[in-house]
Amino acid sequence: MRRHSILVNDNYSLEIPFICQFVDIIRMGETDVKILGELLSDARLSFRRIADEIGVSPPTVLARVKKLESDSVIKCYSAILDHEKLGYDLTAIIEVTSVKGKIAEVEKHIAKFPNVCAVYDITGLTDMIVIAKFKNRTHLSNFVKKDLALPYVDRTNTHVVLISVKEDFRFF
Repeated sequence: MRRHSILVNDNYSLEIPFICQFVDIIRMGETDVKILGELLSDARLSFRRIADEIGVSPPTVLARVKKLESDSVIKCYSAILDHEKLGYDLTAIIEVTSVKGKIAEVEKHIAKFPNVCAVYDITGLTDMIVIAKFKNRTHLSNFVKKDLALPYVDRTNTHVVLISVKEDFRFF
């Protein structure tokens, strides 16, 4: 994993995984940042292994992880799947415009579909962006024409992803 150096104070700089460069060091201690970096690279690491990697005791790692979980910094642990190997060969980015006053209701409905990876409430000409995975064009067509045919959906604009250059939401 690529490393990044952050100046913590005049005498000390911290080497952390590149993905950790965006963390507000003032709000979070360097040990917490290091733990999160290790968990993001492999959430199955034991607390003992993390402790060895970052130079603290296993009870320290346990206590910090429990605190990060109770503060909802760590929401859950999950595997990263290769959707194409599971048969979901298409990714679509769908712009959705809703009837005024019904945006939240439409977003909640769309978010319930298991193939929907993200629903973003956005600014601009459309109200939300939906990112979803599909097995084929028919599956995508049915989703847009039937599943999004809600009374409060005014219009949709679908973009099919040709190549995923990067798709990784593990950063902070």
